[in-house]
Amino acid sequence: MNFEQINLHLAAYKENNQIIDAAKFLLYSFDLEHDNFAGFGFRPELSADSLLLTAEGELGKPQMVMIPKNLFDFDLKLVLNMVAHEMLHVRQKAPGQVIEDKNEREFQAYYEMLYHKVFPQIPELSDFYKIAFGSKALEYYKRMGENSELQHKYAEQKTEVEQLINSLS
Repeated sequence: MNFEQINLHLAAYKENNQIIDAAKFLLYSFDLEHDNFAGFGFRPELSADSLLLTAEGELGKPQMVMIPKNLFDFDLKLVLNMVAHEMLHVRQKAPGQVIEDKNEREFQAYYEMLYHKVFPQIPELSDFYKIAFGSKALEYYKRMGENSELQHKYAEQKTEVEQLINSLS
């Protein structure tokens, strides 16, 4: 199914106020499903021009991905990257593969939004969003602690992100 067909399906879901069904359709269409996913729920909308999704649940337990009802008012590439970000958190919090440190989870998820190594089927973001999400990745890298074991673990990816931001700025 191509991007145009996916947009047509999403428009039909949206027209019928089937936002959760539309989100599930994205999971299926872009192979984002995971056993640790407990489903979608609604969270309050921030504003007409701001988007926030969250993966909620205890570490090692199934995760609910909370989405705003206006999710599909935004650019599909952005929505897909945001959903993939949360689905990476679903994996990171799964039994047997829990990543305890929030900064590490967020760095990995923002890095994924830039390079799509876990979800190569997700489309690239615009340069504007690459810079914004790259900056968020670097923010979480800093929060790992100066010269910490985690910073050493992700030093190479940090350099990649810095180089990407510099090339786009």
